[in-house]
Amino acid sequence: MSKTGAAPYLNVFTVREYETGSGQKAKNWTKVGVAFPHREGPGFNLELNALPMDGHLVALPPSEDEDREAPRQNAA
Repeated sequence: MSKTGAAPYLNVFTVREYETGSGQKAKNWTKVGVAFPHREGPGFNLELNALPMDGHLVALPPSEDEDREAPRQNAA
């Protein structure tokens, strides 16, 4: 992500909590899409490849590595 401003998009994840074989809790993060700022005002456009089973989504800025390979934004 650029040090001078916000990322042009957010990654969207679904997070599933589970218990490991040793009884510890862990989380599995699955990227299900991206969110782009809406061109015509406040808000975001979401492009999802899957939906969460529990209805919860998490949107986070891309990591430094992902910022170099920004996803393509569809017109909306």
